[in-house]
Amino acid sequence: MITADDLIALVQNYNPKTNADLIARAYDYGARMHDGQMRHSGEPYFTHPVAVAAILTEQKLDDATIVTALLHDTVEDTRSTFAEVEEQFGTEIAELVDGVTKLTNLQLNSTATKQAENFRKLFMAMSKDLRVVLVKLADRLHNMRTIRAMRPEKQQQKARETMDIYAPLAGRIGMQWMREELEDLAFRVLNNEARNSIIRRFITLQRETGDVIRQITNDMETELLNSGVAAQVYGRAKKPHSIWRKMEEKKIGFSRLSDIYGFRIIVESDADCYAALGVVHRRWRAVPDRFKDYISQPKSNGYRSLHTTVSGRDGKRVEIQIRTRQMHEVAESGVAAHWSYRDGVPGENPFAVDPAKWIANLSERFGGADDHDEFLEHVKMEMYADQVFCFTPKGDVEKLPRGATPLDFAYSIHTRIGDSCVGAKVDGIRVPLWTRLRNGQSVEIMTAEGQRPQATWIDIVATGRAKAAIRRSLREENRERFIKLGRELVRVAFDHVGKRPTDKALKTAAKQLSLDSSAELLARIGAAEVTAGEVIKTLYPDLVRKTGDEIEPARAVVGLNPGQTFRRASCCQPVPGERIVGISYRGKGVMIHAIDCAALADVEDESDRWVDLHWQEGQHPAVHNVSLDITIANDSGVLGRICTLIGEQGANISDLVFIDRKPDFYRLIVDAELRDIGHLHAVMLALEADSDVSSLARHRDLERKP
Repeated sequence: MITADDLIALVQNYNPKTNADLIARAYDYGARMHDGQMRHSGEPYFTHPVAVAAILTEQKLDDATIVTALLHDTVEDTRSTFAEVEEQFGTEIAELVDGVTKLTNLQLNSTATKQAENFRKLFMAMSKDLRVVLVKLADRLHNMRTIRAMRPEKQQQKARETMDIYAPLAGRIGMQWMREELEDLAFRVLNNEARNSIIRRFITLQRETGDVIRQITNDMETELLNSGVAAQVYGRAKKPHSIWRKMEEKKIGFSRLSDIYGFRIIVESDADCYAALGVVHRRWRAVPDRFKDYISQPKSNGYRSLHTTVSGRDGKRVEIQIRTRQMHEVAESGVAAHWSYRDGVPGENPFAVDPAKWIANLSERFGGADDHDEFLEHVKMEMYADQVFCFTPKGDVEKLPRGATPLDFAYSIHTRIGDSCVGAKVDGIRVPLWTRLRNGQSVEIMTAEGQRPQATWIDIVATGRAKAAIRRSLREENRERFIKLGRELVRVAFDHVGKRPTDKALKTAAKQLSLDSSAELLARIGAAEVTAGEVIKTLYPDLVRKTGDEIEPARAVVGLNPGQTFRRASCCQPVPGERIVGISYRGKGVMIHAIDCAALADVEDESDRWVDLHWQEGQHPAVHNVSLDITIANDSGVLGRICTLIGEQGANISDLVFIDRKPDFYRLIVDAELRDIGHLHAVMLALEADSDVSSLARHRDLERKP
């Protein structure tokens, strides 16, 4: 374990004016508080906070952040208190420790709604002081480096959480090196076989072609030297997870993947960046549409660099980044560069972003989210997305995620522009609204009074802001209809447990679900955004049927390999009791189909992908969604009676969509959550017996194939 003197020496390497006494006292305090505690590996627990602090010294961070790392688990896991930390180390450090403690208590891998709520809390913690998140990221990095000591199921949970949240968060902050290492460590847990396969292919490739990285580096250094450009060139093979992601996205094998090497050219000035780019493009053929200028259009986290891809030796593509030394420091540290020290003073890097302004910019872009789920959609899209830069007719720049459309562009300008959009011109040419925008294009939005967002727009747009605005408009437009339907669904659900849906009960449920009013709750239920079952569980958890003797949904299928996951196919929606077969998908687990599903014809020649499976014997919970195609008489009270019939059979209606409306009949698709094939037959029998049901069939949609 690193000693206090060793840690102080690491800090003094970049900050000779560090408060050595403060760090020594924090080290001693943390060691005493954690005395006797052990990690899963058997090491003393305090080795972990010390390792986290050491990781942060690599980013040359200030004393307060280093001390917070040493103390970040004391309030959570020991007898230490906030008041005691504040008394001994000051308010700033106590509040940082408290912020990290609150982040540690967030269970980011829980249900979608809870995850969204927690993500908002994470963002709020980030907005108060970004150093809280820097400590949490370093904490997660060390835990991932030592994850082998955890139970296998805990490893899977932590790795998935890291891949979904912490790795992209590190990337969004600008700490790309940390993002890559977190992804690689998580990839080792989630799909170690694929990772090892890629590493073996690299070893074979190096044996066949020699040290390609050294060869290309020498070529670049020679060309730059001959052209009078002072530069340093660094090369590396891309991380296994990055390779795997490209293989999955492009649906190609390793041998056909060309751009597996990356090179970085570090020069002295902005002018040298463009001079080096000219040298590279004169010597090697540039790949079209692969050039990005982040110097003239920096990313919001301060990142600046020139990106290009060229055909190198033997036609192999190589990606090249060109930047100055100061740009490189920000590229390595991102927003954290604001707190970095050099020679005892905060770094004077002109490209370092003020975290307060950066957070304010994000807050403005996420501010339109009405609820936790929409906020989560905003943040995740923002963190994952690469960006394109497009121009308004006046020459203003709009930043959008890659894959954005003219509709996203319209909503990025103003919600009113998006709502009234009827068309768009890109570079002066009329294009469909679903056109994907590219860097540098000029976009003109055409609007018309009376135009309203269409439901199909949800699938066209790529930004969370646009999706939220469209949903909000559609919700308002259909609000009365949704409230009426929601009231009927709630009545059936409450009748099923012997309760009445009073105004007070609905207001209480709305408050518990973080909604403004009972009307909003009913509208969400009618729009299938909240289920009536969730309301019952919220108000009367003791009345919900216990599932202790039921088969866990994750263990419902027999015949899978250890660690293999499965999903029910949307096209045939198999339920327990039906004969099934599994189709394996690389990296995605196994898809379960009914044995008579027409979609199986597409893979009948791929027998190696077929998996022999059957349902677990026993009582299954009512969580298997099945769609029913029902035609009913258009008379008063019929729809309510149909919903009641389904509820009386112990099935919950999760969605209801009208397909056709005639003066005398309605045709609709009802999604019901069922236990097994017997439960399905009971529901269908009850419906068929009703005189106002003219036709009934199980709805199967081949358009929803996996």
